Amino acid sequence: MGAPIADGVRAGRVSLAHLPTPLEPADRLGAALGLAPGALWVKRDDCTGLAGGGNKARKLEYLCAEALAQGCDTLVTGGGRQSNHVRMTAAAANRLGLACTVVLASDVATRPTGNVVLDHLLGAELVWGGDLDYYGTEAAIEGVGERLRSEGRRPYLMPVGGASVTGALAYVAGAKELEAQLRDAAGREGADAAVVVVADGSGGTHAGLAAGLGDHGRVLGVDVGTRPDLTEQVPAKAAEVASAAGLRPPVGACVIDRERFGAGYGVPTDECREALDLAARLEGLVLDPVYTGKAMAGLVAAVREGRLDGRAPVVFLHTGGMPALFASRYASWITQRP
Repeated sequence: MGAPIADGVRAGRVSLAHLPTPLEPADRLGAALGLAPGALWVKRDDCTGLAGGGNKARKLEYLCAEALAQGCDTLVTGGGRQSNHVRMTAAAANRLGLACTVVLASDVATRPTGNVVLDHLLGAELVWGGDLDYYGTEAAIEGVGERLRSEGRRPYLMPVGGASVTGALAYVAGAKELEAQLRDAAGREGADAAVVVVADGSGGTHAGLAAGLGDHGRVLGVDVGTRPDLTEQVPAKAAEVASAAGLRPPVGACVIDRERFGAGYGVPTDECREALDLAARLEGLVLDPVYTGKAMAGLVAAVREGRLDGRAPVVFLHTGGMPALFASRYASWITQRP
């Protein structure tokens, strides 16, 4: 989908996100997990500003630049009913004067909640695709593109999550931003050894981080149940992204925790609920039940099992997603105190 990588690099980026995002210590949460002060940090990519914030604003800076360079007039993408990428793509389109059509892998929401309320507010054309899996959604995005072209439009197609090489390039820059902040906060040695924990949906953020940091072992991805072939796609994409950025491929083996998504994408788990409570009640940090809650559950498990021991700084990448908390499916789950 989209243009050849070289075109994406030439197109550069447009300004959509509030950058750099803050890097904050999480010492109270760290202490509860048995970590020393200064061992646990949160990179606040929920604070990027665009339509409520989230990590997709970084990717959209590159993707939208490519769309404009190609003379496109409509952004097309897709995702689950509570997709943060869909919400933020609609907002980016409005900022740039473009149209936006999105595929939602769900039946029609008779009572919109959470991100879907914002999708309506932002005015995107919503195409309800029914119960689609990951690659079914990708095919539906292609189908929408064909329909728009037949109507004389010039669509720019983004994969689920914006997980093209062009989109993932944003997290090469994001990795360099993080390392600079860590050098100030934890010293050069800490910056060079830090491990980043991130939710793995479509895998593009993970791939970009690995390419930017140069070492797969410095990124722990936590599978949230979106994409069935993450273990193959993330390292392959990381190598492509590194090449596009003029870097060597990341060394080491890709690390993905595939034990935290429970019964499937978006399905609540007890581990996720514990992670939401820990973050909120110890740090005032609001996570979501689809992505960041499960990623934090992966971080908690890795610390408790000794896979992350705090000798190197641990950075939790907060990718946003708060609107999902207000979806009816999760609101009642949250209000039932454990």
